[in-house]
Amino acid sequence: MKVEDNVTASTRVTSGIALGALGVLAFSFTLPITRFTVAYLDPWFVAFGRAAVAGVLAIGYLALSRPRSAVAVWPTGAQLRRLVVVACGVVVGFPLFTSIALTQATAAHGAVVIALLPAVTAVFAVVRGGERPSSKFWLAAGAGFFAVLAFVAVSGGMAGGFRAADLWFLAAVVVCALGYAEGGALARDLGGARTICWALVLSLPVTIPVALVSAHGLAAAPALAWAGFAYVALISQFLGFFAWYAGLARGGVARIGQIQAVQPVLTLAWSALLLREHVDVVTVVVAVVVLACVVLTQRAR
Repeated sequence: MKVEDNVTASTRVTSGIALGALGVLAFSFTLPITRFTVAYLDPWFVAFGRAAVAGVLAIGYLALSRPRSAVAVWPTGAQLRRLVVVACGVVVGFPLFTSIALTQATAAHGAVVIALLPAVTAVFAVVRGGERPSSKFWLAAGAGFFAVLAFVAVSGGMAGGFRAADLWFLAAVVVCALGYAEGGALARDLGGARTICWALVLSLPVTIPVALVSAHGLAAAPALAWAGFAYVALISQFLGFFAWYAGLARGGVARIGQIQAVQPVLTLAWSALLLREHVDVVTVVVAVVVLACVVLTQRAR
């Protein structure tokens, strides 16, 4: 029986890693695409409009996937309180703060600041989720964290001190990490898809009015800007979370959250390809180091 339990646990971690990696791939395009989109659309509209669109889609998903048991249809009072935390973090906070920051900074700059997200997520996983990662895990995660800091120092990403954009990015990191930790723990009961869907639906009384108020100059936006908006609404705010929260639930928030250490490297690559932002040799070296650290966190017990 113990052998079977170990096999089941190993399978859950493996599937959690795969789902987490899929979510990270989806999220890695978010900053470059948002950077392009906010050049044509109001950042408040991009942030709240994407959440409103995803919220409408979430209503459809919840209706079609309604459990047979009437008791399981609605979240409990305790789950609703946790869903509010998720909504504040990943539905409202992160999209709004990054959208504002990206009107002042490049996607590549944002990537190196957002690289702090895995470490902060791990802290919230301990504080909010009761997880207790091993010392090897913390050493590997810390190595990845300091590799990112070294990258920031060498690349000059924060030369001259913190700018307003840096503060917006840091605020985005804190609220998003809390939303990840809370949502990942909640997804163990509700499932990844239902967790983000309920958070989106609960946010609709806020996201729809703000989106409507900030919906100005829409006709002047080019088709590519609307394509970018469609991506952040459908993938970044909706489907990407299906995989991400399911991965966090299966493999553990602290462990799977470290996969996101790869996201800044991917974001830098997409920034170079899509926005033609410069990526040098140092970025490649950091990419190898961060990937190695991520592998070590997955092996740590």
